[in-house]
Amino acid sequence: MIAHPLSRWLIAFAGALGVTAALPAAADYPEKPIRLIVPFAPGGTADIIGRLFADKLGQALQQTIIVENKAGAGGSIGTRFVADAPADGYTLLLASSSTHGSNPAVYTNLPYDPVEDFTPITLMETIPGVLSVTASFPADDMAGLIATLKSKPDAYSYASSGAGGLGNLAMELFKSSAGVSILHIPYKGAGPAFTDVISGEVSMIWEPIAAELPFIRNGQLKPIAIASNERSTELPDVPTFKEAGIENYDAQAWNGLLAPKGIPEAVQARLHEASVQALKDPAMVATFASIGGTVVASTPEEFREVMRNDIAKWKRVATQAGISLSN
Repeated sequence: MIAHPLSRWLIAFAGALGVTAALPAAADYPEKPIRLIVPFAPGGTADIIGRLFADKLGQALQQTIIVENKAGAGGSIGTRFVADAPADGYTLLLASSSTHGSNPAVYTNLPYDPVEDFTPITLMETIPGVLSVTASFPADDMAGLIATLKSKPDAYSYASSGAGGLGNLAMELFKSSAGVSILHIPYKGAGPAFTDVISGEVSMIWEPIAAELPFIRNGQLKPIAIASNERSTELPDVPTFKEAGIENYDAQAWNGLLAPKGIPEAVQARLHEASVQALKDPAMVATFASIGGTVVASTPEEFREVMRNDIAKWKRVATQAGISLSN
């Protein structure tokens, strides 16, 4: 049956109206406040970063960004909340190297797919980790550390803020890279872990530079190496792992912005554009620099690859170390 010319015209006109009607939704975004979910407790580094970023992103979008903390299960509760949220761009996630790196590598029953359940917006920044020893440790550099560890296998220990966390995996990567044996002592949080390393009860720790700086500056910890491509301006005398003789040691903390899977491409593009603008604000750059971080402001696809590569890397480490957990 051949459609009447008028019928074809009406169908085409209706289709045009449909396209036209769909445009304002993206063009007017955002029309209401946006929620930024921080999947960790208030007061921590992620919360501080999230609130500063929310302020700058709100300025770029000319809309209010409301920060909500939904902590629990190593970040899984807040992350799952965003995965299940409507795909309209009004619920966003401050993702991290824990929620989308180490957690997927060690947990067997993670309640979200770290890549497929989300739309990447941008990798915000990277924060390198530092391997430090207690002040009384009988070595001051990497060569001395490795020689000491090899002379007494399992006589020394390292603390982490929790089994399966980034500090645990980063130290297991160091052990395999350096060919040394160190006992793991997991704690419930970085606070008690630092307390026992500073007291000398535990020998060493790996944590993001932001957490270690106060203890390094007051002489309670001795930094051995920093996990970055270049030395940090905050610790200019501390060599990178590569400079210290450990090749291909890639272990950094990071934060990024994610939305639920399936948001409109125009909304994703708008969020990315505004995020890059926010991240390049001098206040943001200065804040990240003060905690040893570096602004990245990547493309969405670059961020997706960072997540995939991190998960694959930490899965290899977790498998080799026999680390497998369940929530």
